[in-house]
Amino acid sequence: MIIIGAKGFAKEILEILHQKGETENLCFYDDVNFELPEKLFGKFQILRNEEEAKKYFTEIDNKFVIGIGNPHLRKEMYEKFTDLGGKPHSLFSLKADFGSFDNIFEDGCIVTSGVIITNSVTIKKGAMINISSTIGHDTVIGEFVEICPNVSISGHCFIGNNVFVGTSATILPNITIGKNSIIAAGSIVTKNVPDNVMVAGIPAVIKKELS
Repeated sequence: MIIIGAKGFAKEILEILHQKGETENLCFYDDVNFELPEKLFGKFQILRNEEEAKKYFTEIDNKFVIGIGNPHLRKEMYEKFTDLGGKPHSLFSLKADFGSFDNIFEDGCIVTSGVIITNSVTIKKGAMINISSTIGHDTVIGEFVEICPNVSISGHCFIGNNVFVGTSATILPNITIGKNSIIAAGSIVTKNVPDNVMVAGIPAVIKKELS
């Protein structure tokens, strides 16, 4: 498997795989941070270009997981490495808690340690749910969404594609968050949020429109 990225969130992905005993033939991909060593932690090779990635997919393993947080970068990497012949892999921490009924997880989603997901929840492709966040019943998390640590999303919510939800934000029940929007850290969202805006505060209000 290739972890896309070799800094930050990619290291959290590594820990999940390590705890699951799934590090055989594991490597990273980073064509930006050339100050990194040839092998991360002296053990895991870092691939540096698309040709190396294509060769890995063909000869060793075609799975990849995205270790980058930004929703738009996640979408870009998902499409890029799929086109190179890779298959997006969903990853679930052994320390996450899942309801037993009616949950749907699409390709390439990531659920990290301490997360609680109840029942009738849909996590769409490429989305990531970070440490100790909670997702209530009958909620949909859109494509490539980034949920930062300690976020609380109540039941019957809809989070649109490419949304960023900052650390310790709270989204109350029956709320819709429009696509490409940003929920600032610590915000409490009490009403629907349109597409392409940043909201912040308690209660959260629109601070600016996003292009």
